[in-house]
Amino acid sequence: MTQISTNIVDHLAEQKEYTTLNLGPTHPATHGIFQNILKMDGEIIVDAESTVGYIHRAFEKLAERRPYYQITPITDRLNYCSSPINNMGWHMTVEKLIGAKIPKKVDYMRVIVMELARIADHIVCNAVIGVDTGALTGFVYLFQQREFIYEIYEEICGARLTTNIGRIGGFDKDFSPKTWDKIKKFLKEFPLALAEFQSLLERNRIFMDRVIGCGPISAERALNYGFTGPNLRAAGVDYDVRVMTPYSSYEDFDFIIPVGTHGDTYDRFMVRHEEMRQSLRIIQQAMDKMPEGPCHADVPDFYLPEKQDVYNKMEALIYHFKIVMGETDVPVGEVYHSVEGANGELGYYLISDGGRTPFRLHFRRPCFIYYQAYPEMIKGSMLSDAILTMSSMNVIAGELDA
Repeated sequence: MTQISTNIVDHLAEQKEYTTLNLGPTHPATHGIFQNILKMDGEIIVDAESTVGYIHRAFEKLAERRPYYQITPITDRLNYCSSPINNMGWHMTVEKLIGAKIPKKVDYMRVIVMELARIADHIVCNAVIGVDTGALTGFVYLFQQREFIYEIYEEICGARLTTNIGRIGGFDKDFSPKTWDKIKKFLKEFPLALAEFQSLLERNRIFMDRVIGCGPISAERALNYGFTGPNLRAAGVDYDVRVMTPYSSYEDFDFIIPVGTHGDTYDRFMVRHEEMRQSLRIIQQAMDKMPEGPCHADVPDFYLPEKQDVYNKMEALIYHFKIVMGETDVPVGEVYHSVEGANGELGYYLISDGGRTPFRLHFRRPCFIYYQAYPEMIKGSMLSDAILTMSSMNVIAGELDA
């Protein structure tokens, strides 16, 4: 009887039919234009294959046909949830190539803008995790605060989503008194909203049942894939570019690197939540210790002179013409510079042959690297867990495809 039963089971296994499900590229739950071809046994994911490239814009090749200052706007379209970090990373890469000496005040102003961008990005990720578990209220609460960050951007540069903020060498102008007032107001009000959001979800039994153990990855596997940022720290590895290779005077600030244990959706949620608190600490320190001095470096080849000088001084007119027409040569060199983006290590590898445009530019986009692990992370899970895992990884389609 045992032999007969075994044969029947084997026969049924051979005859088993699986369902192929296209999750994306237009499914609203994917939060972006990318496709996952799932092999399903009922509602269990047996296998998965990811497809990317639906909005590939050839960012690197576009950059190789543009003067250096004109590349900043196309970096906006990478991780558009935290555009200023893309902008600052690019500016610092060019500054490293040309050997610019950046005033301390510029460093601190950049830190404030980048940490605001990190908070805005984490708001999107954590609020969407709540939505994907059926909790819409927290999303509404936090997006009011994200809107306030956009108002600060608007006050600084006139833009909101794709910011093109700052310039190679610094900022086009100092922050206005209204900007400082808005930042102070945000520092006062956001902790209350964040605490309220935390109270809605952190110890919520329904939320915890949905996210604990969902989409886990070990520290070893995360490192093998090349994870960085919150997704790596959630797995227990305390790697942060701001600490390991400081830039923009981050060594002047005191903050904690939060880490998780299991690398699951709950850990990723909690790591990002604590990072928002640490970003608030950094912004407050930067405001308290803001140095005096100019808001841009002495790099006339890249920094537009005052309009009044352009009208009255020949040298200013020449620099203005050279910058606007893209006729500024840069030194021959090869540099790599990375910053701690909201999703992880955001790097630019730049090769210059001494011309007016990059000879070669490669962008290290963290989304593209950690998304390779997604099929492994969702195998054996339910379909609904696949959505949550994707949300908690914070996959941004613009950065994924580049």
